[in-house]
Amino acid sequence: MPRDHALRVEEACTQLVAEGRPVTFTGVAARSGMSRTTLYRRPELRALVDEHRLRTRDATTLSGLTVQIDQLRRSLEAVAARVRHHEEILRRLERQRESARTG
Repeated sequence: MPRDHALRVEEACTQLVAEGRPVTFTGVAARSGMSRTTLYRRPELRALVDEHRLRTRDATTLSGLTVQIDQLRRSLEAVAARVRHHEEILRRLERQRESARTG
């Protein structure tokens, strides 16, 4: 990702927060000059917007905590899926190594 994109998204989020406006993908897209599709599809840009959205949300409310828990759960599931994938690759490599030794 070009660093310029991340800086533009960061700036747009900061401007919205400074003006007391909600940080939305539509608002960030308009300020940064990027499309909403780009913001949604590029995980690193989406994470920047989501991070600013979380900061501006009151985390002490029940709905705020529910959203945070849901996001943490999804993140944990993604990490677990990657760990399972890597474990499978390691098992496959170990089987190949063993068969090369005995074969």
